Amino acid sequence: MTRKVVPEILDELDADDPRAQRSRRDLRLINFVMGNERWISRKVRAHQPKKIIELGAGEGHLSNRLASVASVEAYDLSPQPVDLLANVHWHEGDIFESIDALQGDAFVACLVLHHFEEPALRRIARAVSHCNTLIFSEPWRASWPHMFGKTAWPFINDVTRHDMHVSIDAGFVPGELPEIFGSDWNWSEQVTLAGALRTIGRKSP
Repeated sequence: MTRKVVPEILDELDADDPRAQRSRRDLRLINFVMGNERWISRKVRAHQPKKIIELGAGEGHLSNRLASVASVEAYDLSPQPVDLLANVHWHEGDIFESIDALQGDAFVACLVLHHFEEPALRRIARAVSHCNTLIFSEPWRASWPHMFGKTAWPFINDVTRHDMHVSIDAGFVPGELPEIFGSDWNWSEQVTLAGALRTIGRKSP
């Protein structure tokens, strides 16, 4: 299955559009069911970084969880949420406008890398080459996540139904992210029944 990155409906809707608001609620539920933030939080805690870079911080939920471990540099296109903890530093705007200034020893991405084509991913990889730890949870590009995702259709709106399958088609299979980010890290990967591809890169001490 060839990787295909196309625009998602949610990205084109105004933030106050009712369909967008409902879709964001759907995504929070899907993320909870997939267990992505819980898994990332456990792995970050196990590696005990001094400063965390989070790409695609969204509404800041994961940033606040990670802030119990270390300070967080959170990057997103959205404005800063109102309830961020004090040691979460929010950066609003295009990541590529400040990509050469990324600072931290752990880089975290939850359901965001699949939005980027390979050249942009390689640019991100170069920008975080100084990090000791990379932790990603992304859509697993396979037939099973498509089938599993259809079981959620009765509970989600039309925007989420569309974007879910677009995200899966833009996701990754084992080996792709390690190839893009390079051989400086020791890699481990696993796929889950809920459709996540979980990838960890760790530099040798």
